[in-house]
Amino acid sequence: MPPEPELRFLDRKTPPHLLTLILLAGLSALSMNIFLPSLPNMTAHFGTDYRLMQLSVALYLAMNAVLQLAIGPISDRYGRRPVLLVSIWLFLIATLGCLLAPNAAVFLAFRMAQAVIVTGMVLSRAVVRDMVEDARAASMIGYVTMGMALVPMIGPVIGGVLDQAFGWQASFAMLLVAGVLVLVLTWADLGETAPRRGASLGEQVRQYPVLFRSRRFWGYALAAGFASGAFFAYLGGAPFVGSEVFGLNPAALGLYFGIVALGYVGGNFLAGRYSVRVGINRMILYGTLVAGAAPVISMGLIGLGLGHPLAFFGVMVLVGLGNGMTLPNATAGMLSVRPHLAGTASGLGGAIMIGGGAGLSALAGALLVPGRGAWPLLAIMLATSLLAVVSVLYVRRIDRLEGPPGM
Repeated sequence: MPPEPELRFLDRKTPPHLLTLILLAGLSALSMNIFLPSLPNMTAHFGTDYRLMQLSVALYLAMNAVLQLAIGPISDRYGRRPVLLVSIWLFLIATLGCLLAPNAAVFLAFRMAQAVIVTGMVLSRAVVRDMVEDARAASMIGYVTMGMALVPMIGPVIGGVLDQAFGWQASFAMLLVAGVLVLVLTWADLGETAPRRGASLGEQVRQYPVLFRSRRFWGYALAAGFASGAFFAYLGGAPFVGSEVFGLNPAALGLYFGIVALGYVGGNFLAGRYSVRVGINRMILYGTLVAGAAPVISMGLIGLGLGHPLAFFGVMVLVGLGNGMTLPNATAGMLSVRPHLAGTASGLGGAIMIGGGAGLSALAGALLVPGRGAWPLLAIMLATSLLAVVSVLYVRRIDRLEGPPGM
């Protein structure tokens, strides 16, 4: 095994410190969910309906997916550092636009532009793969995303409190400040980890068929996509369930919303601690089974007549736990299929994952109407969890037929 790369904090000549990668990915995650408890109040502010404002989640995720297709090849061609710095600048401009938006249409346009910060999530993973190999990458990604999960765990809580005290705009003001701080840290600490390639951008994009032809890549990508699908459906539907089904105010909704991230922290810790020992495929399988148990248990509790919010939100800790075990390992699997295309694989895999999440988030928002309760959302989450199990079993079958990667 190659030695661990030398890291010196705030030295642009060495790979970035773990803290920098955590905050880069964390800013992307925070942008996704800090404002969710404010969706009902934003609906009232702009004089529209919930389904339109819920598109601030679905459209954001859709733009995430599109951007990830370009981010990977661009960063493989030009390097991680310049792509990250430009993306953070664009995010700051878009966040200011959201903050000052005069109507829902302008807000949604700038909200879509905010999705450029997905670069932080995509390239933090690619940087890890640049630095270390295979199972060690899964372990390090696990620790990165465990730290990252602390940010979205408290994000909705802070967003709900800010909404109660200052209005929905306060969440976007916080994103603006956080973006400036991350920009300064990235400029000072992130050394380039991917030497600039001689191939043109067009040649980089034409590498996609190499990944498209890999059955193992598709198995890992679909396992990640379906596993995270339950979480993205939750993102789209939980604000409605909390406010309309359980009558929660924004601050209480933010507190309950953060429960899923508690599980994610635990799952990421398990991934970081045990992925090398257990193996990435077994960790993915265990994670998908744990996540799939959540909607089943919640259906049982609600079916028995338990009307407390914990019958829904409390059980979601298992979704977080399962995803925390699954996603770092599935990501490491995707990136290890063709190591020289780590950025491209991270972008393509992320596009598959986030694109599916956008559709499921929109579907949850469309199906959740007064009178149906949480049942449509739980059904979506159960279906995607079962498909994740099928996907990882497919990867395990490929390994039995062809042997592990590299053999």
